[in-house]
Amino acid sequence: MSKYNNIKTFDELIDLEHGKIGTETRNKYEENSQLFIISEMLKEARKEANLTQEQLAEKAGTKKSYISKIENAKGNIQLSTLIRIFEIGLNRRIGLTFL
Repeated sequence: MSKYNNIKTFDELIDLEHGKIGTETRNKYEENSQLFIISEMLKEARKEANLTQEQLAEKAGTKKSYISKIENAKGNIQLSTLIRIFEIGLNRRIGLTFL
């Protein structure tokens, strides 16, 4: 019998695969998920603006390697720099929601 037989919701699957909310493994999963979402949003916005990573970095006052790092969901992202990239580099507003 598969460990997935009694799974009926996506939340149950995430709990099974990554642990309950508040556990170290689940926190790491959630952090990586958020980094992935941000990376995809940045890539899409940059491509819609027809900018290379280098061009975006120059407009936002950062380095191409930093843009690449964000787009590949690697390392830590400084919030002030992320806001600058979106608002100055891409002329987009950024909003945060805390749940």
